[in-house]
Amino acid sequence: MLLTTGQAAEELGCAITTFRRLIRADLLPGLSRRGVRVMVPLETVQALRDRSPAALGRLPAREVGVLRVDAARPVDDEDRQWVGFSAQLPPADLLKALRGWWRCDAASVAAGGVLPITLSGYVVAVLTGLGTWEKGQGGRHAFPRAVLAGYVTDLTAPAVTLSAQRSEERELAGLLLGRRLLSHSGGAIAYVATRTHEPAAEEDL
Repeated sequence: MLLTTGQAAEELGCAITTFRRLIRADLLPGLSRRGVRVMVPLETVQALRDRSPAALGRLPAREVGVLRVDAARPVDDEDRQWVGFSAQLPPADLLKALRGWWRCDAASVAAGGVLPITLSGYVVAVLTGLGTWEKGQGGRHAFPRAVLAGYVTDLTAPAVTLSAQRSEERELAGLLLGRRLLSHSGGAIAYVATRTHEPAAEEDL
């Protein structure tokens, strides 16, 4: 059975634009196209709907930053060609696309030890190596030594690639990738407590 994007979004309880980000990021296999209409297998939607939340309680820090991104889009930048996430980007390009200048409390992000990256409320990549940062204008910070510990290539299964060399970084990524992680913030980075049993505030969809 195939669903329209509107039906899929209704099944997941999110906005159509939120669901379409997953399509644009090439995270959902088995899609059918009928003219301009994209049809989604019911099994794909059910897998997303039933996905477990990220195991934040197993992380060593009491709070972690969460970077919320959109599907990758091309940019005119001498350092990178893309910004955002796409499952089709090679790891080196993906790291550049995700590693930018953000308004954040850099010390708090670094203290978390890991930076989950979410798209439409699902963890699609994980950055580690956050101990060093640079300060820019307007309260923005960059983490030039950030490492792409892992990323998702198929959100339905989910299928993940663990790319970090250190076993502890691979373990952290494995706890998070492909899981649901809802957050709320006025900026790109939110801060989520890991030691609470209260449900996370829903992300603006």
